[in-house]
Amino acid sequence: MHSIAYNFVQRLAPALGRLSSLGWGGRAILVSVLGLALSGCVSMSLDDLGEPSTQLSSKLLGEMSKKGMQPSSPVLVRIFKQESELEIWKQDKTGRYALLKVYPMCRWSGKLGPKTKNGDRQAPEGFYHVSAGMLNPKSQYYLSFNLGYPNRLESALGYTGEALMVHGACSSSGCYALTDQGVGEIYAIVEKALAGDQERFQVQAYPFRMTAEKMALHRDNPSFPFWTTLKEGYDYFELTKRQPKVSTCGRRYVFNQEFEGGEPRDPLAACPVSMAQVDPQLQARLQLESQKLVDLLEKYPSSAVTAYLDGGMHPSFRELLKKEGADKLAAKISTINYPISRPDAALADPYVAER
Repeated sequence: MHSIAYNFVQRLAPALGRLSSLGWGGRAILVSVLGLALSGCVSMSLDDLGEPSTQLSSKLLGEMSKKGMQPSSPVLVRIFKQESELEIWKQDKTGRYALLKVYPMCRWSGKLGPKTKNGDRQAPEGFYHVSAGMLNPKSQYYLSFNLGYPNRLESALGYTGEALMVHGACSSSGCYALTDQGVGEIYAIVEKALAGDQERFQVQAYPFRMTAEKMALHRDNPSFPFWTTLKEGYDYFELTKRQPKVSTCGRRYVFNQEFEGGEPRDPLAACPVSMAQVDPQLQARLQLESQKLVDLLEKYPSSAVTAYLDGGMHPSFRELLKKEGADKLAAKISTINYPISRPDAALADPYVAER
């Protein structure tokens, strides 16, 4: 399937090159065309989903071995709303994190932006840490783990809500639903890591893959200032493949800092004096990425406007929903046949122009 997508893009290359030379508008079209080309190659049948399991398959264990990972190796999770994907990363022999697997997300609710209050249907965005006690093997959604929303910063800011999960089925009112099959494998991976030396694993939940280009497309979103903070943690991980150390002060996340007197106690107070010794080469790379965004914002002042419907669904599941219908899909991906939440909104796909 990937080779088909590659050959298709190769045939389109001359035309895409001309579009790219047209500036911001051409690039927006290019992003859309590439997304359609790739999503058109994403296809599955109900049989491809298989049966849910809480055991690591021999195929996945083989993939870990090939990448220099152990089942007990530390794990890190990244979630992307707009792309409707969840990534599992594990430490390899180098001590850095490497991508193990990308899981298509069946459903999330709300819109792009952080969760701030109970009942807003928002799936959270931010940095969270999950310990063994936050795993729920008896979830009504097959299996789940609690993200720990509101975290320390969110609680200080007065945000409300509870029981925000990554779980099975395909229904969401603020959670991330990965189907019983998907969450079964994810649960097995994180459970093995927590049974090893890892006391808790980090979850990074983002509105989208936080490239400078995508950030610029959303410059007029009210959440943009918050997203620029998230991007600092995103960029650090992208460049180093190491887990960022997350602190909270000055009403925001602060990354990879050591402070006089230890960790800040009040997330709303000004940050204490930092004692961190920054790697000059890494700092230069981070500043280069920041400058990319500054340059795009100065050069292309207009921003994309996306109609809000309700959350999102990965294109592979959207195709199944179109083909099989909500009832048949729900019966396959949930052991208790839990209904698909708001299937009409899931079919609409408000983000297709940005893929």
